[in-house]
Amino acid sequence: MTKMEKDHILLDIVKKQKEGLDIGIFSVCSSNKYVIEACMRKAKVENSSLLIEPTANQVNRYGGYSGMKPNEFVEYIKALAYRNGFDFNKIILGGDHLGPLPWANEKADSAMRKAEEVVRDFVLSGFSKIHIDTTTKLQDDDIFNPEIIAKRGAALVKVAEEAFKELKKKDNSAIQPVYIIGSEVPVAGGVSMNSDDDLNTDPDSFKETVKSFKDSFKKLNLSWDNVVGVVVHPGVEFGNDFIHVYDKEKNEKLSVSLKEYNNIVFEGHSTDYQSSDKLKEMVEDGIAILKVGPALTFALRELLFSLSMIEKELHLNDEYSNFIETLDKAMVRNPKHWEKHYSGNNISLLRKYSFLDRTRYYMEDLEVSKAINLLIHNIETSDIPFALILQYLPEFSNDIKMNKIKLNFNDLLDSKISKILDNYYYATSPKSLYKHSSIPSKVNLKC
Repeated sequence: MTKMEKDHILLDIVKKQKEGLDIGIFSVCSSNKYVIEACMRKAKVENSSLLIEPTANQVNRYGGYSGMKPNEFVEYIKALAYRNGFDFNKIILGGDHLGPLPWANEKADSAMRKAEEVVRDFVLSGFSKIHIDTTTKLQDDDIFNPEIIAKRGAALVKVAEEAFKELKKKDNSAIQPVYIIGSEVPVAGGVSMNSDDDLNTDPDSFKETVKSFKDSFKKLNLSWDNVVGVVVHPGVEFGNDFIHVYDKEKNEKLSVSLKEYNNIVFEGHSTDYQSSDKLKEMVEDGIAILKVGPALTFALRELLFSLSMIEKELHLNDEYSNFIETLDKAMVRNPKHWEKHYSGNNISLLRKYSFLDRTRYYMEDLEVSKAINLLIHNIETSDIPFALILQYLPEFSNDIKMNKIKLNFNDLLDSKISKILDNYYYATSPKSLYKHSSIPSKVNLKC
């Protein structure tokens, strides 16, 4: 195997960024099978690689909310790739927010021990993009500052490096992991409150983060060469009913400060709901790794709701799925995934329609999963009047009328997911191959 074949794709992206090319990569932060399959089918059409990153909340040694351990997630992705005719070798697996976040209520020794286990398991399972997140204050942290964050981050990278040495002995073709670090990590999945406060990372803060981590790496004799990115706040947070849209001018100084470093780019979280033009501006400003997750499951939920409304109009003799009601009952029955994020007088509305899309935590619930399967069956085995398509699926009506897509679940979902991913393919490509979309400079949609 040549040296080029051993190099991680992100190392090449960083190199090209530093050569002046506006190139990047987007990361699908989801464990939802419908979303991942749609992304695979899109990547197959585009003949592109696909970066998939579950979080430590979704996947860990204790199962996470997806119920999968890292090695099980790998087998899960392999099965989905096989089912959709997508080459598994074109998939890059990453671990998002790997650190003590799931155990924030525990003492540091306990939480960090579990975080080390998670990092080790991810690397041994073949995940090669590792986002180290030690920004969570733990139960007995009387003092919590960037130095502690960096010290803990370096400790986790050391665990990852040791795990990779072990993996390499078993699999000589294993690719050296690359690392994403940072001390200004946005809240996973978006924020719950709107704010006009300045959300953008200060250049001096970014530089201090790099210095703190470099110092911590040096103390543990760790190589800095495989650190490819730093997470920053580019001011693109979203919440229940608002979206902060990227402001190039506000990020100008931060973008200029990145030019002082020859081996790192920025990683942007919460880029969901940004337009293609804004995403492209982010890549131009060095935010070469764009993460998207809730927007994809929001689109899935949106489609399922529309199909459920059509189902109710059909007056079927067979059993109805009652998907919308079943989903909400599951959320009410087990509120732990949304209760800290939703408040006010419209909680029932937020459970369904919030941009944070906490519904994604419930799609694998047994009753919800049954309802989805029945809904898909009912739609695909029924004669749907075109008037109902116009009423509940207007975005697809012309394509259906012109026989460009069929009235089945996969085609409809592929169309919705494709429209979102087109923005990311356009933004991360050095050539303008994709259509633009537009969005106001700031959106504030009250539920």
